[in-house]
Amino acid sequence: MTPAPASGRPAPRQLRWLLRLHRPAALAWAAFTLVTGAALLWLGGPLTDAAATAWKEYNACAFAPRCSYDQDAILRYKDTYTYTTTAVLAAPFLVAAWAGASLTGRELESGTARLAWTQAVSPTRWLAARLAFPALLITVSTGLLVWLHRRAWTAGNGRIDTAKPWYDMPTFYANGVLPVALALAGLAVGVLTGLLLRRTLAALATAAVALAGLWTAVHLVLPHLWTTVTERGSLGEGPPGAGIEAGEGILTADGTRLPAPCGSSHLPGCRAELADLNAVAFYRDVHPASHFWPLHLVAPAAVLLLTALLAYAAFRLVRRHTAGPATRPTPTAAPATARAPERAAA
Repeated sequence: MTPAPASGRPAPRQLRWLLRLHRPAALAWAAFTLVTGAALLWLGGPLTDAAATAWKEYNACAFAPRCSYDQDAILRYKDTYTYTTTAVLAAPFLVAAWAGASLTGRELESGTARLAWTQAVSPTRWLAARLAFPALLITVSTGLLVWLHRRAWTAGNGRIDTAKPWYDMPTFYANGVLPVALALAGLAVGVLTGLLLRRTLAALATAAVALAGLWTAVHLVLPHLWTTVTERGSLGEGPPGAGIEAGEGILTADGTRLPAPCGSSHLPGCRAELADLNAVAFYRDVHPASHFWPLHLVAPAAVLLLTALLAYAAFRLVRRHTAGPATRPTPTAAPATARAPERAAA
């Protein structure tokens, strides 16, 4: 069946159809964004103030036998921070699972996509609508959650003793633009997986696993995307520096870097091991706080480049699947006179 030519329907009509078809998913994503955003606003406002006040009261106790402070406020802050950070980091996986299972996989499995292709909507326009409109929604909503998370973390930084440092990896990811890039990558991965598998559950699981693999690769490569700062520490102090670590070990007298056999010369047996290796200092390659935004610009740029390649592959795939049957030549019957000599010879 050859797809009918596009009739030039305006984009708002396709948007209405897309929202109607995926209304449950749109409502669920809106609820997720609103609930997480409200929790982050509470975290960065009243909850931070209450926890900071409780820590002031606790520090003022000075180990007094009787001390009164709001321990529940501290625990609420810790739990809410953990839950909201997890929610922000889980957003890309939700996008990937939905894009693979519902956005393309279910429509191809049920035949809805091919029905749309015969109703004056070309496959290319169909796929463009399923990438463009969700991409805009995902960028705005995920970006909002990231901004609210960074705002909440900034409100408690330096005021709450147990607040996570900037280099805590979940905090580092949730405070920058990398989750937005990964959410868009999840959209592209899910769409491509749905086009390849054309099965709802299979596309859902495969898209989520593929995005997990991508995030793992980013996590392993990220410390090496920007030049690190090398900090040295004495053999008694151990490896120095606080930040995102890219490597550590010991330095010998001739400047050679070796893996550290132990953490400090004060530990039993460690001094002899360090002496045998001719160690003079510990070293650690770290990214200080000034490298926060460089890392959050280089890594998302690489992820977005991969996202563009995945989207391009999805367009090539949908064109090949839809144009192939239409362009295949139709076999025709041989003329009746072509076999006349054979019959005559017989």
